[in-house]
Amino acid sequence: MRTSTGYLIQSLPGEVLAEVRRTGRDASGQPPQRRTAEGGEPLRCCLRDAGAGEPLLLFGYAPPLPAGPYREVGPVFAHDGDCPGPDHGPGYPAGWRGRPQVLRAYDRRGRIVGGRLHDGDEPEAVITELLADPAVDRLHSRNVVYGCFMFAVTRR
Repeated sequence: MRTSTGYLIQSLPGEVLAEVRRTGRDASGQPPQRRTAEGGEPLRCCLRDAGAGEPLLLFGYAPPLPAGPYREVGPVFAHDGDCPGPDHGPGYPAGWRGRPQVLRAYDRRGRIVGGRLHDGDEPEAVITELLADPAVDRLHSRNVVYGCFMFAVTRR
């Protein structure tokens, strides 16, 4: 998703979700779990919270990083059926404003080179500040409590 601020906010790639559905296996080789949303589960395919009753998949995902010791697999929720992707327009996911997040900064080798906890207010300022460091290649937004990957941020 393009923004006017010099970076891209990237949801779970559709091809990754299609592969999980096609093969019935996640990044760890395990079958995804089918769930019915209780409501509030953060959907990585469309960058919004699920509504109660939506059919979901819960599966292990390896966020975009080069192979190395900082690459990890963690749980993510996505729609169990077709999803058109984010519909909130360019920029930070509107429904996630005000939600505390951790932004982890990675270099081109995929090593952590910094990060920042933010309260969810004015996330663009935090993203811009972290990307101002030339050593930073990308950011991962992470859930504060569970540490789960939420979305990636890369330079345009």
